[in-house]
Amino acid sequence: MNDLIQHLINGLAAGTIYALVALGYTMVYGVLKLINFAHGDVMMVGVYMGYATAGHLGREHQSTFLGATLVFLLSMAGCGLLGFLIERLAYRPLRDKSRLTSLITAIGISFTLSYGFQLDIGFLPGASPRAFPEIIKPHEWIVIGDHDVIIWNWQVISFLIAILLMLGLQILVFRTRFGRAMRAVSFDHRIAALMGIPVDRVIAFTFMLGSALAAGAGILYAIKDTAVQPLMGLYVGLKAFVAAVIGGIGHVPGAVAGAILLGLTEEFVVGYAGDVLRGLGAVLHLDSLGVGFTGSSWRDAVAFGFLIIVLLVRPEGIFGRVTAEKV
Repeated sequence: MNDLIQHLINGLAAGTIYALVALGYTMVYGVLKLINFAHGDVMMVGVYMGYATAGHLGREHQSTFLGATLVFLLSMAGCGLLGFLIERLAYRPLRDKSRLTSLITAIGISFTLSYGFQLDIGFLPGASPRAFPEIIKPHEWIVIGDHDVIIWNWQVISFLIAILLMLGLQILVFRTRFGRAMRAVSFDHRIAALMGIPVDRVIAFTFMLGSALAAGAGILYAIKDTAVQPLMGLYVGLKAFVAAVIGGIGHVPGAVAGAILLGLTEEFVVGYAGDVLRGLGAVLHLDSLGVGFTGSSWRDAVAFGFLIIVLLVRPEGIFGRVTAEKV
């Protein structure tokens, strides 16, 4: 029972981080019907911005409340600006082109960011992994039993920050005038323009908001994982994209639900599949052949396997709407 509770806590912590990144995918797809595959790499840039900010603050100040807040806010603001520039310079000129053109552009931006940051020139960090500063010093927050269940302070803080950001987004989208404009553009941007809605401004703001959320998620992920490297956005971004598709891409609550579901599924497979496979390996004497099994090695495989199962059963995602296409 204690193992179940621990896996549940770990899965929720991972799922909330995936959710913040998945929201960026689903918002951009909602207004442009575009999969922004550079989104995970924008998250990576935000992590490096946080890394640089914490380094300038120094060890004495980076772990204070004000220092940690500055790391979050500056990385989110910097990535918001980066998202605006990507939309303005790369995607807006291609808005009336084919979707394939936009998709290839997104992949090109992704590679430019992820491999460009591997250069060890000037301010660029190089390919070597770096330890993210301890802006939140990890310690056990709640211990149940004889360390059977441990809730870490960073898990609680990450969960609360993610929930606050998601609630703020929900209020913005469904309770404000600008949110109504976003939904109108999502429905049909040409009709929205005829009604006087500033479509370009709405789309640019959507990119900025999604990129800022990705930066916040990246800082939370770096606090958990501690290792920072230029390809980290690729892995987390793909997981978040899987979560958005599982929940129903273009559906904001669905992206959150899909991310939580993915985080829980990963955690339970990592927690239990390793024991089952090791037992199977012992029965089949695979250890003597050098074949080993660990639950963590299945974490990535289960994400994409879960995606395939969901798409086979419900192609539009769990919360997606079935729409009829005119032919």
